[in-house]
Amino acid sequence: MFSGSAWLAPVLSSIIYWYCSWVFLSGAVAELRKSRPGMMTLVALAISTAYFYSLAITFGLVTGMPFYWELATLVTIMLLGHWMEMRAIGSAQNALRELANLLPDMAERIVDGRMEEVPSSALQGGELVLVRPGGQVPVDGEVAEGESQVNESMITGESRPVDKLPGDELIAGTVNGTGSLRVRVTHTGEQTVLAGIMRLVEEAQHSKSRAQALADKAAFWLTLIAIGMALVALVIWTLLRGFGDYTLERVVSTLVVACPHALGLAIPLVIANTTALSARNGIFDKTGTLTRGEQGLVGIATADGLPEEQALAQAAAVEGDSEHMIARAMVASARERNIRIPPVSDFQALPGRGVQATVNGRALQVGGPRLLEQLEVRMPEQLAKQTKVWRERGQTVVYLVERRVSSRRLPWPMSFARRAAKRWRCSNSKACV
Repeated sequence: MFSGSAWLAPVLSSIIYWYCSWVFLSGAVAELRKSRPGMMTLVALAISTAYFYSLAITFGLVTGMPFYWELATLVTIMLLGHWMEMRAIGSAQNALRELANLLPDMAERIVDGRMEEVPSSALQGGELVLVRPGGQVPVDGEVAEGESQVNESMITGESRPVDKLPGDELIAGTVNGTGSLRVRVTHTGEQTVLAGIMRLVEEAQHSKSRAQALADKAAFWLTLIAIGMALVALVIWTLLRGFGDYTLERVVSTLVVACPHALGLAIPLVIANTTALSARNGIFDKTGTLTRGEQGLVGIATADGLPEEQALAQAAAVEGDSEHMIARAMVASARERNIRIPPVSDFQALPGRGVQATVNGRALQVGGPRLLEQLEVRMPEQLAKQTKVWRERGQTVVYLVERRVSSRRLPWPMSFARRAAKRWRCSNSKACV
């Protein structure tokens, strides 16, 4: 004890009640205005009863035991649950900001064949904009000219690039691949797909989950029960001992104990834990591309006698000069495994099929199913089964093929004629081919 120590608890409790508890008091007023008392009403009832009853004891209006410590404990626990809920809302707000950052600030508008840089917000429907390789699409539109592949992982969650041809739709915020596109603006501002997603996120952060709705329903009935039991206690103790400090203390204790501090803390904890558990088990992010938006190597299958590391090194070498997303993923996978990528020569793109190059004197080609069709290659049974499994999973399969040139020697007369023709070309031209 020291001079003025008796007023320490009332002063600190007043700060806790009028400042820290204001969110519950204002929330209770909002619930009562809607005639739907819930969690906030029950919390406000308990802490208000504890605070004003304790003040009455401090000022000598009644005798009994003050509830300052109980008030501080209730407010602290309820604020912890409220902080967890606000933290979830803050994460949603961060998601909104991240979505907004996906849109470029400036765009290149095409007017009478010339380029002019304008703010993306200034674009109007029907105008033509240029989206360069690697650039972001500023607005929703339709491809008017050009061909490319677009990374739409921010919308679909899938890292596989989507082929875009004239007439195809483009979504604001997606990333263009290696081709140049001229896009006709169809939707701007609040009409874009990205703006719609942002509205849904904002609505979600202000809506209540089923668990929260259940907690509010339980708090509603608990409020009625608490008030009813307090009235029962008031009637019984008044009949037994008359209305006085003893009876009032029991009535106040009933209302304070009825505060759902466990419920107010348990609901946010359950929501946070179930969300984290669902995320760890892949419920929200099946492919992992919602956050990374890039492709990676899943598996390798080779014909008998070819080591997997050698196959990956050769494929990465052939794809080394390509800017395709699959090519970059293959090269990155080889580097992650510390595999040496050999030098290549005679690199050539095969439109619609893949690429080819010479690696250590061997003619290698890398591509998709159309490459096998063009080469009329028949895969071994083991590779065909594995390819089928990957395709059923929705994964992209890339093939590495060695194209062997026949070494069958020509008959002597044909060989002599070819050598003679070559000598003639060399003697009658500046360069010998």
